[in-house]
Amino acid sequence: ESILSRIRSFEYSQKNAVLVPVATLGVGGMLVYWLRSRHKIKTIEMGDGWWGSGERPLKGKEDESIRPFKIETSDKEIEDLQYRLERARYTPPLEGAAFHYGFNSSYLQKVVAYWKNQFNWRKQVEVLNKYPHFRTTIEGIDIHFIHVKPSYIPHGQAVQPLLMVHGWPGSFYEFYKIIPLLTEPARHGLNEGDVVFEVICPSIPGYGFSEAPHKQGFDTIATARIFHKLMNRLGFKEYYLQGGDWGSRITTNMAQMLPQSVKGLHLNLIFVSEQGLRRMISVMLGAYVPWLVGLTKEDVRRTYPFIQKNIYDILRESGYLHIQATKPDTAGCGLNDSPVGLAAYILEKFSTWTDKAFLDKDDGGLESKYSLDELLTNVMIYWVTSSIVSSMRFYKENISKDPGLTADARVGVYVPTGIAAFPQEIAHTPRAWAKQLFKNIITYTYMPRGGHFAAFEEPKLLAQDIMHFVRKVEQL
Repeated sequence: ESILSRIRSFEYSQKNAVLVPVATLGVGGMLVYWLRSRHKIKTIEMGDGWWGSGERPLKGKEDESIRPFKIETSDKEIEDLQYRLERARYTPPLEGAAFHYGFNSSYLQKVVAYWKNQFNWRKQVEVLNKYPHFRTTIEGIDIHFIHVKPSYIPHGQAVQPLLMVHGWPGSFYEFYKIIPLLTEPARHGLNEGDVVFEVICPSIPGYGFSEAPHKQGFDTIATARIFHKLMNRLGFKEYYLQGGDWGSRITTNMAQMLPQSVKGLHLNLIFVSEQGLRRMISVMLGAYVPWLVGLTKEDVRRTYPFIQKNIYDILRESGYLHIQATKPDTAGCGLNDSPVGLAAYILEKFSTWTDKAFLDKDDGGLESKYSLDELLTNVMIYWVTSSIVSSMRFYKENISKDPGLTADARVGVYVPTGIAAFPQEIAHTPRAWAKQLFKNIITYTYMPRGGHFAAFEEPKLLAQDIMHFVRKVEQL
């Protein structure tokens, strides 16, 4: 028995000698895999696409040439516009309605009178052409962009490529006032030349002078891929991104798709879609003990009363969104046929999205922030290109799906991120909420004034914040 027990003991110890290291290796391997997978950054698959008319050609490489482009007009185009403006019909506004029912038609008649008698489209075409325009074919459609390089580069200074993307109902023209501040900052008293940019501003496909997609399904992820291809075609391996409105979603998708190409992402509007229990608790406690849920006093001031600012105000301002996300072509055909209708539809957004208090003004406060020449130039970009319908379709392509099922839904943003929070933006997103998506926030600035169209309305403030962000990223 003694001998047998010793044999069993020996066999047991031999088994342990084998099993313990194997188990240790297994557990250790799983731990290493878990640690590595934690640090592995998920990305959106880049994929490919074809948005041209008909089937994608089976043979032959796509023309990758970059072609100079010039905006032009004609007597026929201007005469047709005048003819339509002359025959506009108006419905008198309700007494004291100001902008509460939409664009006030009494003020609209003043805008149209200026459009007919004083606005000079030929002169504005010259203004638009002051920066170099180009077009190139990507995935079957022609992409329009402006590319502005600094006229002077300080000795030893690296020029930072910056892609700036507009939204709806804006255009590349929104950036015309901020471009010289970014490409020639020292000349405008912004710095001593330590940060200089060359700026690329594309038109989203279906907007302005970029060709509209011919196929269904063209969303922000497809746009992100096309803009990466554009930057690659221009010879850039790394670059900064900036956007608001749709431009924010597109540039965020670009950062999720190819983080290795994005040096930094700067946004003046952020989309954070999480609406779970954690957010509910944050909203409930934020008004009473904001510090407990990571909110600041300024967050509280901009976010509460929550129901008023985040439900009623947004419902009031988002009627257009429901139309465009469901049946864009129906309303769009009327806007594409009537310049007056188009102006009312677009300019109403430049009123209330610039400052909510403009609802109470008979003129919508439009001329307190912009000139009629600036506003009508943006409208004309939609009018002469007949692009209002295709621009509206972008909402259907992006919003008609379950947001939880989209490719970017569970992909974080790990590139260095800067956020400029303007006080009159449609909705405020505190830094504590932004961190759920943006994992590497370098700067978060409560801007002192300004609304949705930041580059158009407050170009100097936005330029300063972009530069502040880039300086910090370059020092990392």
